[in-house]
Amino acid sequence: MYVSSRSVYGADAGPGLTEEGPLVEGASADAEQSSYPLDKRGGELAAEAAFGDRALLVRAGLILGPQENIGRLPWWLNRIAAGGPVLAPGPRDNPLQYIDARDLAEWIAGAVLDGLGGPYNLVSPPGHTTMGELLDACVRVTGSAAELRWTDPDTVLAAGIEPWTQLPIWLPPGASHDALHAGDVSKALAAGLRCRPVAETVADTWAWLRSTGGEAPQRPDRAPVGLPPELEAAVLGG
Repeated sequence: MYVSSRSVYGADAGPGLTEEGPLVEGASADAEQSSYPLDKRGGELAAEAAFGDRALLVRAGLILGPQENIGRLPWWLNRIAAGGPVLAPGPRDNPLQYIDARDLAEWIAGAVLDGLGGPYNLVSPPGHTTMGELLDACVRVTGSAAELRWTDPDTVLAAGIEPWTQLPIWLPPGASHDALHAGDVSKALAAGLRCRPVAETVADTWAWLRSTGGEAPQRPDRAPVGLPPELEAAVLGG
């Protein structure tokens, strides 16, 4: 079993992408480290070279949940817990696809026991939740009096805010959003994938974060994510 990534799909990946979608070109099982998509695809090729059809290629998408060490959901939880006006990037009903790390692990264990092989997209079904539901859950579990101020994507982008890094998880509607949040996971669902509600992922992540004193561990090879307070204030006019 190899934990790969949906980043192995080509740049022209669109909504409804299945495991048969176009893959990045130029990857090799023997290549040196280069870019994340090529490295992950190279890992897939190496697994297939070693194990043939028995190689289980788990193409995970956005991974959230307790013990996250990138800081995406922890940043939102801490920002909302701090209270005050919060820049909430719209639209509120923008759909999200992610996988709780525990659901990912459970599916992998079952798939290995069942002897599955080949590629599987591993994220929640399209529309499993929305940006609005995610941030509302953050407000509820933190007990914060924060005010979510939903802001048009054009306003966010015009302010020079970087999607995904400065506003973690969020991408504005368009091709990049569709590639990340509109994938086809029917194959994994047919093979037993079950995804817990977003409210549970958020609540459990908050409980874990509180147990660490509010500081999530940070991977040394990744830059911290989040929006500078002064930039948020400038966009909100405060």
